Amino acid sequence: MSEYGRVAVLMGGWSEERSISLISGQCACEALQARGIEARAVDVQRETLSQLAEQDFDRCFLALHGIGGEDGEAQQALEEMGLPYSGSGPEASRVCMDKLETKKRWWQAGLPTPKGVIADSDRLEDQSEDLGLPLVIKPVDQGSSIGVIFAHRAEDVAPAVEEARGHGSRVLLERMVQGAEYTVGILQDEALPLIRLCPQGEFFDYQAKYESEDTRYDIPCGLPRAMEDELAALAMHAFECTGAEGYGRVDLMLDELDRPWLLEVNTAPGLRRHSLLPMAAEAVGLDYEDLIVQMLETSRLREPARESTHG
Repeated sequence: MSEYGRVAVLMGGWSEERSISLISGQCACEALQARGIEARAVDVQRETLSQLAEQDFDRCFLALHGIGGEDGEAQQALEEMGLPYSGSGPEASRVCMDKLETKKRWWQAGLPTPKGVIADSDRLEDQSEDLGLPLVIKPVDQGSSIGVIFAHRAEDVAPAVEEARGHGSRVLLERMVQGAEYTVGILQDEALPLIRLCPQGEFFDYQAKYESEDTRYDIPCGLPRAMEDELAALAMHAFECTGAEGYGRVDLMLDELDRPWLLEVNTAPGLRRHSLLPMAAEAVGLDYEDLIVQMLETSRLREPARESTHG
């Protein structure tokens, strides 16, 4: 048996990102097995999560995306079971899944992020005027750009809010930044090379992420080295402000004046072999299997909690 013992790779879940999570989990499980680690893929449902403690696992690798798996619920359950797990803890996961809560942390730290408010159906006209068109409208607690809509005209706002509410009751109105989109992978609390995202459509949406073969990823990202270093440092600061640990991704944009604007933190990034975090890791010579092992290594952050649970 390896030093990690028996590893449950948690995947699937019950969010709108279930299908992506199943792919992430299967890829991660195969990578761990290829490195001689005793790993088993576990398709998690809400009612089966609590049964993990009875299955003689030593730790968990989290490949769950979205509500239930990325918002602190699974992390809290694992802490109560005393099972170490990879990635961020319950509170940081909750904060990062809530786009407004993330913004609040950044505002408190003086970091640049677009102005945003929770949509109030009785005040949409005033809110839109205050933020200024165009707006990005999105559910507060969804990932993979699910439910994200752009509103370029005042009359587009109310229908867009209603559509976004189909994916979550709380909807964020956010001032749109127009410019280039980047992502910064983070591993073992160090920033990886920036990737510039170049979708063919209006933005890096679900289709661009998972379905399109036309999306271009620039790595190196094309920025001067000094600017890339500054953005990497900004991303690390943004990551740490939320309490996130171990690994993740920070998404940001540069506007027409090359000013950076932080968008969100992803604490459970996609793990297909050609996903963004593996792509950034490969750029520094870290192959996919070694990346997944390093992600599993972050479960050691949770081992003291397990010892205290069992006395």
